[in-house]
Amino acid sequence: MTNIHRIAVTPGEPAGIGPDLVVSLAQQALDAEIVAVADPELLRQRARQLGLDIEIAILDPKQSIQPHQPGRLWVDPIPLKHACQAGVLDPANAHYVLDTLAHATDGCMDGRYAAMVTAPVHKGVINDAGVSFSGHTEFLAERTDTELVVMMLTAPGLRVALATTHLPLRDVADAITQPLLDKVIRILHQDMRDKYGIDQPKILICGLNPHAGEDGHLGREELDIMIPVIDKLRQQGMNLVGPLPADTLYVPRFLNDADATLAMYHDQGLPVLKHKGFGQAINVTLGLPIIRTSVDHGTAIDLAGTGKADTGSLIAALDAAIDMAQRRRH
Repeated sequence: MTNIHRIAVTPGEPAGIGPDLVVSLAQQALDAEIVAVADPELLRQRARQLGLDIEIAILDPKQSIQPHQPGRLWVDPIPLKHACQAGVLDPANAHYVLDTLAHATDGCMDGRYAAMVTAPVHKGVINDAGVSFSGHTEFLAERTDTELVVMMLTAPGLRVALATTHLPLRDVADAITQPLLDKVIRILHQDMRDKYGIDQPKILICGLNPHAGEDGHLGREELDIMIPVIDKLRQQGMNLVGPLPADTLYVPRFLNDADATLAMYHDQGLPVLKHKGFGQAINVTLGLPIIRTSVDHGTAIDLAGTGKADTGSLIAALDAAIDMAQRRRH
């Protein structure tokens, strides 16, 4: 797998650590051509502020794909709406952030880019600009006309997908329906095959209730909703295990030969993952017609321009995007 792919990187909130991470990334040896979809002058300013000697070069989309050279960063230019100062949020640049995402997404859709990697955005300042925005995932789903996407976070040795994401706990049980579970498992299974190159992925599925319901004594969701869906999909050839108690699923006996796990809600699976790989964890959006990975942290406005931002998660997200681009089957 030696093909060199062109990967788009969006630096996210211009006043946050995203630009710091991207210009720092340019100094790394990377197995792809990296293109920042951003304002080139913003990146030059941030590189100067951090004391980094980096050539910011404007990409000609017709040029042949070239392996990344440390010290040079190709930029697909999107102009800022307003001059930016590190650490100072400005709603005037909300549309700039959305423009970078739209441009990178469209580039993945039309084949200019093999994948996109996103640095963190600041939802609040985008909303303050009068724009309804709930996050990268929803934006990308709408931009690519995708009905349902699945959030999966990964760390070395562990992949955790979520059946539901940012819901109050009291709403989770009502959200776990047979149609939803069926769609989520199909998306997870398909992307394990198409984007990770795993022919027959083994997926472990968490129960919703303590002890996976304990045969109905601690809740009937496993018996009435989950098991019928799991049994149906097993009959269609999927390698599914569960529902398993969440307090024992994340142990080596189960995880050693598993390709992914499916948690029913946010705090059922992600604390385990972040304990295992904080700083190296990344977010992958499944179900999209494109490859998208992201860091697992926020904008860290207070660290912007200080040189203290950790590039670990962005490098992990980029490595994952490159790997998926090389393995992708269609």
